[in-house]
Amino acid sequence: MADLDDLREGTNFGGAPVGAQGAFHLKGLGGQDWGMRARLSRIFDPADGKTVMLAFDHGYFQGPTSGLERLDQSIVPLIPQADALMLTRGALRTTIPAENGKGIVLRASGGPSVLTDLSNEEIAVSIDDAVRVDAAALAVQVFVGSENETKSIKNLTTLVDQGQNVGIPVLAVTAVGKDMVRDARYFRLATRMSAELGAAFVKTYYVEDGFETITAACPVPIVIAGGKKVEEKAALTIAYRAMQEGAAGVDMGRNVFQSAHPSAMLAAVRAVVHENLTPAEAFALYEELSH
Repeated sequence: MADLDDLREGTNFGGAPVGAQGAFHLKGLGGQDWGMRARLSRIFDPADGKTVMLAFDHGYFQGPTSGLERLDQSIVPLIPQADALMLTRGALRTTIPAENGKGIVLRASGGPSVLTDLSNEEIAVSIDDAVRVDAAALAVQVFVGSENETKSIKNLTTLVDQGQNVGIPVLAVTAVGKDMVRDARYFRLATRMSAELGAAFVKTYYVEDGFETITAACPVPIVIAGGKKVEEKAALTIAYRAMQEGAAGVDMGRNVFQSAHPSAMLAAVRAVVHENLTPAEAFALYEELSH
């Protein structure tokens, strides 16, 4: 067992990356094989190494939540503005046009509903089916600090092994329970564990204090979760700050499809991520497109 008596918190997170990354546009992934890099390039724009993901996989544990009652009406019109789509295979097969051209980040873990313990997940998609639907990545929840931590980490490592065999990267999604502290120290732990155990990129939450240490300490790209619905300008501010502090993209769901003007909101988020618009500039764009 590791000696935990003198466990010292890291402090040196500054400085530019050291070491050869090759010509690939994503941190830590230049050594992956061609298929893995090709799929990642369907998620992250090769021009700038950034992504705007549209998440609408909520139904796998919440059912038809507000804004997702009819995926064909609420989500399909938004597809052209996203770089990648995060969704379940059921939604993919029933609703998403095969010619959409976007990177598919396939929800691969599941099991419990909102009525039970959400951390008690299993792998819910076979690697054969992931290949069959041409997934660009597989997404799995990791519940660091929960009762089912080891089980969720095993889900991650199993998918990493299977994905490496066929060239499909894995996205680790750091889930936070009701009693967990959402601070930089926790997310440094959860994101670093995920990367060290093989995740090609990690989705986590933005925190105001120390987020740049999370992105610095994680050797693979970090994409931020949109989280609960907030006012549009606040969501754009979170996206901007995260990008300025080292994030490689944004994966928004409720802050897009529950917005009063989802298309305008997604366009504004895209402008923050790919055009470096400030929150004020992006909100002005949102208001302009909302009329």
